[in-house]
Amino acid sequence: MGGLCTVRKILQQLKQYKRETFLCIGLTALEVVMEILMPFVTAIIIDKGLQAGNLSAVYRFGALIVVMSFLSLTFGALAGKNAAGAAAGLSANLREAIYSNIQTFSFSNIDKFSVPGLVTRMTTDITNVQNAFMMSIRVAVRSPLTLIFSFIMCMIISPHLSAMFLIAIAFLIVVIGTIMVVTLKIFSQVFRRYDDLNASVQENVSAIRVVKAFVREDYENVKFSKASKMLYDLSVKAEGLLAFNSPAMMIAVYFCIISVSWFGAQFIVGGSMTTGDLTSLFSYIMSLLMSLMMLSMVVVMISMSLASIRRISEVLSETPDLTDPENPVTEVANGQIDFNHVKFSYKYGSGKNALSDIDLHIKSGETIGVIGGTGSGKSSLVNLICRLYDVDDGSVCVGGVDVRKYDTEVLRNQVSVVLQKNTLFSGSILDNLRWGNPDATDEECIEACKAACADEFIDRMPNGYNTKIERGGANVSGGQKQRLCIARALLKKPKVLILDDSTSAVDTATDASIRAAFAKEIPGTTKIIIAQRVSSVESADRILVLDEGKVNAFDTHENLLKNNTIYQEIYNSQLEGSGDFDQPS
Repeated sequence: MGGLCTVRKILQQLKQYKRETFLCIGLTALEVVMEILMPFVTAIIIDKGLQAGNLSAVYRFGALIVVMSFLSLTFGALAGKNAAGAAAGLSANLREAIYSNIQTFSFSNIDKFSVPGLVTRMTTDITNVQNAFMMSIRVAVRSPLTLIFSFIMCMIISPHLSAMFLIAIAFLIVVIGTIMVVTLKIFSQVFRRYDDLNASVQENVSAIRVVKAFVREDYENVKFSKASKMLYDLSVKAEGLLAFNSPAMMIAVYFCIISVSWFGAQFIVGGSMTTGDLTSLFSYIMSLLMSLMMLSMVVVMISMSLASIRRISEVLSETPDLTDPENPVTEVANGQIDFNHVKFSYKYGSGKNALSDIDLHIKSGETIGVIGGTGSGKSSLVNLICRLYDVDDGSVCVGGVDVRKYDTEVLRNQVSVVLQKNTLFSGSILDNLRWGNPDATDEECIEACKAACADEFIDRMPNGYNTKIERGGANVSGGQKQRLCIARALLKKPKVLILDDSTSAVDTATDASIRAAFAKEIPGTTKIIIAQRVSSVESADRILVLDEGKVNAFDTHENLLKNNTIYQEIYNSQLEGSGDFDQPS
């Protein structure tokens, strides 16, 4: 029952292509009728025309066959066209539906699916469904109709000889059924291996600079070859078993031909069958058995696609963990931030908390530094402010309102985040900057770049702000990328600006210039700066020290130097020239 619901959910994506689907089915039925009637008319030409010496009957029924052939060809071509249109439309709608649903996912939803897995679902799996659907509305309609009509015609011509077909059909059902049961188990493994193959390709391509820097091309080649070889072996094994369909088919065909020839000749001699009847029987033999073989291939294809259908349905059925309330708040009053005894884990109920009992209160317009060792919960803390995740217990408030009560778009426009991993997109510098504000003027973009100290390198570029950025920002340095991302965030004119270790790739002088520009240009904006360097946060109004997901201290730079051991260790290690405060001192 669950499988039927899953298939029904996929078929709902046909939408505007239902007309093409029903047209294909109807036209296929008409095509089959024409093909089935042609051998019957051929028998009439032989018996009543050629053997009777009646040329007018030959011409009359010959013309009828020409018309029927033309109609069959026309119906088949139109059915094929509509099948292709409906199948392509289904795949296009599925890709659009999956992509649109992914855009609504929260980070916790995305964490459930790997990126290679999502890519496979939108490419290989949807292609499998497209092919299976096209065969379903074309071959899966044509084959049963051909089989049924052919057998009916055989029964009309000779009920006794039709028994030979039943023996052949029973033989093919046993052989093909056995092959299908074995191969379907193998194909279910094949689709899982596609994810591994895509993961290997994506990891290698996205990290190609690291691979080359460490001269690991041979290692990556071996890893890819293993994944590819495993997929190859499984595919060969499955296709090798499917190849037995053809010999089984030939055995059944030759059995029917020999049997019908032997017994048919005796019936003709005995006068109970005509030569035309025997000729048409041979045509129906091929039609009946070929339709059975095609039907078996369709069943295999559909069964193979069921795994893909389930994988696609998983993404379509996934509902966002973060949803807006019925009457959301549509205005953020100010940049005040309150953490009220917050507990958070990336996997709810796992017992492993990323944050525990966080109770913080930040005034609007304050500059807050956040510092702590790797895994102390710095990024987790700021992800809750813009509601990239929801808390497990407690509440996070911005502007005096629980973030869960806001319209998500409004909240994220007013809480601007420059994430740890900076991303730029293909297009000009201005195009990238306007991700922060699509309506920003050139002057506003320039001012934002000045505040982020990005203008100094942009002015040196040959095309200035119209310089093209390659995919992922490959043609700019890490520090330049960070400054462009900061400028992009500033264009939102947010109430809260969060820099998640976003100046790690710039020198200390530029870092200081950026902080000075913030104090001058956006004094009313609450600024939260996560950093590894004490120099990046020492001028903040207050500094939060996190340790293993808990608040260790929250005070000014001077007081922390006097009273907090962790902060003292960090400060002293960097003062001595070691920037890695995660190492024990």
